[in-house]
Amino acid sequence: MTSTKKDPILVVIQLTGGNDYLNTLIPYGDPLYYDNRSNVGIPQEQVLPIDDHFGFNPAAGPIKDLYDQGKVAIINGVGYPNPNRSHFRSMDIWHTCEPDKVGTEGWLGRVIRDLDPKSENVLTGVNFGRGLPRSLALSGVPVASVAVLESYGVLTGISGEPERSEALDVFARMYAPAMGSGPVMEYLGQTGLDALKGADILKTAPEKYKSGIEYANSPIGRNLEGISKVLTADLGTRIFYTQHGGYDTHANQGPAHPKLWSELSQAVTDFYADLKEHDTADNVLMFVFTEFGRRVKDNGSGTDHGSGGLALAIGDPVKGGMYSEYPSLKAEDLLEGDLHFNMDYRGVYGTMVEKWLGLDANSVVGGNFEQLNFV
Repeated sequence: MTSTKKDPILVVIQLTGGNDYLNTLIPYGDPLYYDNRSNVGIPQEQVLPIDDHFGFNPAAGPIKDLYDQGKVAIINGVGYPNPNRSHFRSMDIWHTCEPDKVGTEGWLGRVIRDLDPKSENVLTGVNFGRGLPRSLALSGVPVASVAVLESYGVLTGISGEPERSEALDVFARMYAPAMGSGPVMEYLGQTGLDALKGADILKTAPEKYKSGIEYANSPIGRNLEGISKVLTADLGTRIFYTQHGGYDTHANQGPAHPKLWSELSQAVTDFYADLKEHDTADNVLMFVFTEFGRRVKDNGSGTDHGSGGLALAIGDPVKGGMYSEYPSLKAEDLLEGDLHFNMDYRGVYGTMVEKWLGLDANSVVGGNFEQLNFV
């Protein structure tokens, strides 16, 4: 799995807005794809074939190259029972592992707790982006949230007391409806201060960083470069999180979706090359997910919210290939016009928690779910 001297690290990349599964891993060998995608379908000759039935979006060339090297696991048909097509609720379900009720504990918060039960390292979990994803929120578990590493940010770059209180107040209002004001204030009281401690340590990371890799200039590229700076500084961070937004392609999908995948693919391969250069690629697993797929039939210029999605695991620890089944496009097999999930996302999480991080999956995902062998 990993060498004795290196702890396994997980880097989670959230594709916010509901990435279109059918136009990412394209079933170009199935005429039903073209019947349903008369406006936004990707022409057969442009698809980057994996075999004679499936292929990658032409904008995902760099990820296809990694796939060809055995570094990418494609996890098909990921979802959960009774899919919810609201961004907020569906993301909440992915973040808390609670499909049937509103959860208050983030799954990665539990992972961080289990990796560092005494909260000895305030940097076991680091988020790159504004705010704090619910997946990382757990009372008593410190997580640093960084907007820009060089001017380290959300709550921590704010030195004046009024501004800091105001930021905490905004944060509290964001989470209060879901968690209730009691747990939110308790969470902020215990955890906000710990996150502030992490700020000064994180500021040292860019000074230590040297790399021959020039990252492409995109938001996801900058975030992954920031993650590399912290990861290679050996601060003991085990869980990294970041987001790539814009996947809610109801309209204008033709140009918008390939641009997103071009940015994402380039950023992921730049990051992978950076890990290779720093001799740390063997202990880093990247996981890419989205809250849901999109409807099978396009709407004219885009696609609407659907179900049944795609996840990717990327990196040296991965056993590359296709996992789980690509859902059927036949009308009688669809769920209200959407792809039917066939792999519970909690089993995907459980696979990484148990087989990669060496923790008890049940404690994190709240049950026993079928796991896969991609790691």
